[in-house]
Amino acid sequence: MVALQSLLGLGVFVALGWALSEKRRAVAWRTVGIGVALQIVIALALLKIPFLQPVFIALNDLVGALQTATRAGSSFVFGYLGGGELPYAPGGAGSSFVLAFQALPLILVMSALSSLLFHWRILPVIVRGFARALERTLGVGGAVGVAAAANIFVGMVEAPLFIRPYVRQLTRAELFMVMTCGMATIAGTVMALYASFLQGVIDNPLGQLLVASLISAPAAIVVAVLLVPGEAGTRGEYQPTPSEATTAIEAIAIGAQEGVALLWNIVALLLVMVALVALVNGALGLLPDLDGAPLTLERLLGWLMAPVCWLMGLPWAEATVAAPLLGIKVILNELIAYLGLSHLPADALSERSRLIMTYALCGFANFGSLGIMVGGLTALAPERRAEIAGLGLKSILSGTLATCMTGAVVGLVVG
Repeated sequence: MVALQSLLGLGVFVALGWALSEKRRAVAWRTVGIGVALQIVIALALLKIPFLQPVFIALNDLVGALQTATRAGSSFVFGYLGGGELPYAPGGAGSSFVLAFQALPLILVMSALSSLLFHWRILPVIVRGFARALERTLGVGGAVGVAAAANIFVGMVEAPLFIRPYVRQLTRAELFMVMTCGMATIAGTVMALYASFLQGVIDNPLGQLLVASLISAPAAIVVAVLLVPGEAGTRGEYQPTPSEATTAIEAIAIGAQEGVALLWNIVALLLVMVALVALVNGALGLLPDLDGAPLTLERLLGWLMAPVCWLMGLPWAEATVAAPLLGIKVILNELIAYLGLSHLPADALSERSRLIMTYALCGFANFGSLGIMVGGLTALAPERRAEIAGLGLKSILSGTLATCMTGAVVGLVVG
């Protein structure tokens, strides 16, 4: 029964994309059908085939190794603030944990590793392999296929750099596909961080987040085709962009520098967003209580998003609990939403519901990311600034729809 609920939700999300389309008669239904089928096949293959489970366990162990290595560096630099030995007796569970100095430095390590793998030509080869699969199954242009595949591993700003010479040549529909893929996935630099939040919440969190980005790539193309139909204009052979670094050490240095910018951007956004939520909740608290409880932003978002969570396959009682997380993810960002998911009481959501929400939250579709994406793409194609900005709000919608489709597919597959 719950699987049928998720199947209904998948159909509703596709229908909603068609209803909001710029050109309903121009929608390529073959691409939509293949894309939805590809989502289900990927989910079945990666979540149900037994011999792939050791891969997930290995990925989970990798998170632990990265955390340990990062803790060694952060404790050396920041002392007990970074996870080193405390100079005082701890006051309770979690009393010595400092997010900015213990969890977030993982971004620096991941950024340096990504840069090194790019320099060694390992990451481009992997990306090109995924790109060929997307090109042959969904019929997208070569440049779009590369950008979509790159978004599985890197961020919404870094992925377009793989196709830097082609950004100016993209059709409007292709440009929107690239933007949607950026909004529907998360970067490898934060994937390990979110996995560390979800340790103990779901099994093999890093593997699950990687699968979420894999499933959301075709979903993003499906939603983009529904909302902004158009022809592919960049078919043909793609020529990869060479690494800017000349040595491995230089690649690590470049990655670390880029990671610093990303880390402090996240710190600043977290501080401001949490403060703004507290400010809004304070203002809402001046209103009379509703149903015996103060009115908060989380409650408002919960009422709006509860039907969406139900369509993904959550029971209604759990949908009202999980809905504020989905709303927070769209209004604020996915990091705060994952923190909220990790802090829910153990009996608040079932194991299945936690898994569905993990997949549904796995995307950058929020208003903070919009400014980052518009700025990054505009730097690559200044003459298309107005077009990029005009598609911005629609890309938040498309990215959210894509991750909700992914949540529904997981609900359908796990039953």
